[in-house]
Amino acid sequence: MIQWRNTLKGALQGGEQQIGLWCSLANTISTEVVAGAGFDWLLLDMEHSPNDLRDVYSQLQVMTGESTQPMVRVPSADPIVIKRILDAGAQSLLIPNIDDAEQARIAVAATRYAPRGVRGFSQSPRAARFGRIPDYHATCEAELLVAVQVESRHALDNLEQIAAVDGVDCVFIGPGDLSMSLGYLGQQNHPEIVRIIEETIQRIVRTGKIAGILTANEDLARRYIAAGTRLTAIGSDAGLLARASEALAARFKDDA
Repeated sequence: MIQWRNTLKGALQGGEQQIGLWCSLANTISTEVVAGAGFDWLLLDMEHSPNDLRDVYSQLQVMTGESTQPMVRVPSADPIVIKRILDAGAQSLLIPNIDDAEQARIAVAATRYAPRGVRGFSQSPRAARFGRIPDYHATCEAELLVAVQVESRHALDNLEQIAAVDGVDCVFIGPGDLSMSLGYLGQQNHPEIVRIIEETIQRIVRTGKIAGILTANEDLARRYIAAGTRLTAIGSDAGLLARASEALAARFKDDA
């Protein structure tokens, strides 16, 4: 029997903490390596990395059979891009730059077939295992995880309305753009930004939706988990490679 249930969504709905890693190297080998590292989920980033459709498709393939689940951040709420990524087999999406409830509704509609949305119909895409899941089109919506990213002062003003949109499963905080919007460019670990983020996490939790965030700062990651995040990314493949390679080189350079 083909296993196609979204175990990431199931774990989150069950109240489990899900620890993830950002993947921006756009490489099947590096993604395959970190997919076996023990993370609950990997974010395949299309917004701030050179990942395109073929890159994401191949990375979804190398993750097949792993316990680590893929999530894709699309570059925008463009329904054509979302349609193609869903057809490629992604079941969990992060949609950036959502500022109000109407934008959230448009984003969700791109993930739904008519009459609930505008997703185009394909008879047997990879998502349907090339036609081997006969009831895919009727049942896939229940297996989709839709996370919308709030990254601006305007989004914070509309937070509860965004979270209330039917089909939004998770509200994911983008600390970099949010700190910039609030006047703290490049200072996402500033105490005032941390305070606002913790408050925002608590607001999301009160709506009954899942709260998510990315931070490479381990102390802040633990604080944000304590505040209520359940979809928590704690670093990136590029960051791990850069910092570990720098540290290794420095150890030997210092001895020379």
